[in-house]
Amino acid sequence: MFRSIFTRGAAVLGLVACGVAAGTAASAQEATLPKSMLWSTYDVGSSGYVEAAAIADAFGKEFGTRVRIMPSGTSIGRLLPLRTGRVQYGWLANEVFFATEAVHDFATQEWGPQDLRIVAGRPSTFGMAVAADSGITSIQDLRGKRVPQIKANPSINIKIEAMLAFGGLTWDDVQVVEMPSYGAMLTALVDGVVDAVGSTPTAATLYEMESSSHGIAWLPLAADDAEGWANITKVASFFGPTDATAGAGLSEEASSPMISVRYPMITVYANADEDEVYNFVKALDETYDIYASATAATPAWDIKGAGVPPADAPFHPGAVRYLTEIGVWTEEADAWNAKRVERLEQVKEAWNAAFDAAAEQGLSDKDWPAHWEKYRSEMLN
Repeated sequence: MFRSIFTRGAAVLGLVACGVAAGTAASAQEATLPKSMLWSTYDVGSSGYVEAAAIADAFGKEFGTRVRIMPSGTSIGRLLPLRTGRVQYGWLANEVFFATEAVHDFATQEWGPQDLRIVAGRPSTFGMAVAADSGITSIQDLRGKRVPQIKANPSINIKIEAMLAFGGLTWDDVQVVEMPSYGAMLTALVDGVVDAVGSTPTAATLYEMESSSHGIAWLPLAADDAEGWANITKVASFFGPTDATAGAGLSEEASSPMISVRYPMITVYANADEDEVYNFVKALDETYDIYASATAATPAWDIKGAGVPPADAPFHPGAVRYLTEIGVWTEEADAWNAKRVERLEQVKEAWNAAFDAAAEQGLSDKDWPAHWEKYRSEMLN
C-alpha cells in the first residue's frame, strides 16, 4: 500500500530550519557569522569543493568561523544533510532544480518537491562542442547526428536537451549514444564516436580536442534568437544567455554565445533564518578579495553576477534583502523571483493532489512513478 509514513508537507519542508543556533543577527555595519558551520558539496577535487574550501578559509580568516565540508558524489548525499539540518548550506548543482520540480531522484514518495532557496550562485558557461572540421555549424545541423546521453546524469542531459531545443530539435531527432559518464562522453568526441557534446568549455579533455588535428568549435546559441531561447526556457527556466571567453577554442577575441548556468549554488531551505542568510551573503561579498584569486573560477563569485537570477530555485529573502541594499537586486530580478516562487507552489499543489488521490486509491509503491508523472503532465504543463 501507499506508504502511510509519508505525510503531506514532509516533501516540501526541511525538517529543521537551516542555520545554527549561535546568535547571528543582521547588522547594517558588518556581517556576523556563527563560530562554526557545516556545508555539503560535490566530491573532493571537484570545482565546487575547491571553491567552497577557499571561501571557508576566507570566512575563517575574516570572522574566525570554522567550516567543516561534507563532500558527496550524489545528489541525495548532498541534499539530505541539508534537509535534516545536519548542514546549514549546500553547495549544489542542478539537483536544486530537480528537487524543486520533484523529478528524477526526487520524484519518489520520500522526497517530492523541496522548498529550496538560493543564497548565491557562481555563473558558469555550458555549450555544444563539435570538431572544427565536422561541417556542423549550427544546432539545427545536429539533426540525425550522434549526440550523447549520459546514464544517471540528468544534470548534463537536461543541458543538452535544452540546447537541442534551441534548434527546434528533441532527442528523437538525433542518434542518441548512451555514455556511462561525463568523462567518457568528452573522450567520445575526441575519438570521433559522437558528433557533439555538451560541456563546460574549461573541461581538460576539450583542450586535448582543441590541439588535435580536428580542432574544436562551439555551436552558437545567439542571445537575440528569441524563438531559440523561448525553447530553451521551456526545458528549464534557470538557463540564460552569455558569451563565453574562457575555455578550449575560446578567448576574448574569439568568444561564443552559450548558455549561462549556476554552479555551485549555495542553497538553503525556505525556512532558513532570514538574518542568518543575510549575514552569510554579506560575508560572502565582504571576503571576496580574500578568496577571489584562489582558482580560475572564484573571480566569478563577484556578488554582482552571483547574486542575480536566473538560478535553479528562487532566491532567499535574506539574500534579496542584502542584494537590494547594495543595489544589485532589480525589479526584473524581483519579477523573476516571484514567478519562480509561483511555479514552486504549483508543483507542491500538484504533488499534494497526487498524494491525496494515491491515498484514496490505495496505490502501491510501484504505481507511484506513473501516477505522479500523470499529475505533473496534467497540472503543470
